[in-house]
Amino acid sequence: MTLAEFRDSLKLDRPKPNLSVPLKALWYDGKGEWNNAHNEVDHLSDISSSRIHAYLHRKEGDIWNADYWYRKAKETRPNVSLEEEWEMLVTRFL
Repeated sequence: MTLAEFRDSLKLDRPKPNLSVPLKALWYDGKGEWNNAHNEVDHLSDISSSRIHAYLHRKEGDIWNADYWYRKAKETRPNVSLEEEWEMLVTRFL
């Protein structure tokens, strides 16, 4: 799947069943469903889920919490727009 195909899937009512947890969270976020996106990763602590968790808290505006999750993911907060970060993450996890 390409980024364009992933974006196109946002027209669907539900995410495709074969999506990984990170992609499912990003799909919900792309639909504007922050709570559903957060629910996908909130109970997980692996590096990939932590990275998505960081992005979601950055988007929420909770920078302290976001930075905590970036550290858990062994990364630093990127100096890009939220849209660019979303695209980078989708591309990474595709």
